[in-house]
Amino acid sequence: MPSATPPVFIAGRASLEQDTVVLSGPEGRHAATVRRLRPGERADLTDGAGMIAECVVAGGRGGELELTVLSRHHQPRPEPRICVVQAVPKGDRGELAVETMTEVGVDVIVPWAAERCVAVWAGGRDQQARGQRALERWRATAREAAKQSRRAWLPEVLPLASTATVTERCGSAACAMILEPGAGTGLGTLPLPPSGEIVVIVGPEGGVSAAELTGFERAGAIPVRLGPTVLRTSTAGAAAAAVLLSRSARW
Repeated sequence: MPSATPPVFIAGRASLEQDTVVLSGPEGRHAATVRRLRPGERADLTDGAGMIAECVVAGGRGGELELTVLSRHHQPRPEPRICVVQAVPKGDRGELAVETMTEVGVDVIVPWAAERCVAVWAGGRDQQARGQRALERWRATAREAAKQSRRAWLPEVLPLASTATVTERCGSAACAMILEPGAGTGLGTLPLPPSGEIVVIVGPEGGVSAAELTGFERAGAIPVRLGPTVLRTSTAGAAAAAVLLSRSARW
């Protein structure tokens, strides 16, 4: 019996517009040798920009898989867009944050060099190289999590942002907020726009500094509390996004 939820793989838009798609490279190897898909089994393809092609496996050779397209459709970009500005956590907690935020449905993830971050992605040559490797891991994690969660749109994982860049994004957002445990406004009570970008700022384990908070508030961001407990920086973004999405037409 075929799976109720066929696996998803990523291919270019031009490939998805053909009646037969040959999936090669890393995606083909994963489908043919890891997932061991066989003729007659279902699989879906996406270009990560809204296009979905529902396919059936026609055959395979080596690390390639040939699929016949049964149907295709395009999902519009979700509205409102959820952007999480994530203060860079230490260790592998950043990848955990990216994975869970992608699965929940976050559209844009912005790593942020907050004042109190322990992990440093910028500065000397070694730090920049380490930061670039970390950013590549974040992007790879988002890509795999998007496939697992069957997303038609891959999340954007942007380059490391400074506080000034985050402040500018708050100013242009339809709604912007900073997660603050002691805030007087609860996230579940904040009025939300039906479209545009909603920016959620997640501080580091040491919290958002007074200067950062003042700058964000001047740009229009509102301090909000997520709930009665204090979450780690690596889980707060996903939890906040879930609250926002449950209050929108997207969920």
